[in-house]
Amino acid sequence: MEYLHTMVRVSDLDASLRFYCDALGMEEMNRYDSEQGRFTLIFLAAPGDKARAADRKSPLIELTYNWDPEDYDGGRNFGHLAFRVDNIYAACERLQAAGVTINRPPRDGHMAFVRSPDLISVELLQRGDALPPEEPWASMENTGAW
Repeated sequence: MEYLHTMVRVSDLDASLRFYCDALGMEEMNRYDSEQGRFTLIFLAAPGDKARAADRKSPLIELTYNWDPEDYDGGRNFGHLAFRVDNIYAACERLQAAGVTINRPPRDGHMAFVRSPDLISVELLQRGDALPPEEPWASMENTGAW
């Protein structure tokens, strides 16, 4: 397993970039705008991690800016931790055997979400290409929120 990023939702992108980049010193590594989803993702690295982050070998902070105003109450501004796994199905089987609920099953062979005992969302992403759909995951429904 490889730690990828921590996602934080932000309500004012310019103010957040001033804080994380100008004041804190983080550097923008990648930006993705989704017209359809109406959001912007910006991935930041600490200056000492920039070279490793360019090769995706260093954890990042993901700032998620939703274009439509939204209140982030109840800690919703903190999004999730993300980990890359060698086999998403095996990772989910191991978690399920340990009594963890798979909130968003890896129906696509690429992504799943679970929650910690403190309800922190944890995203699991398949290393490399998505695996072919496989049961019981392919037809498993979402459970709860993530």
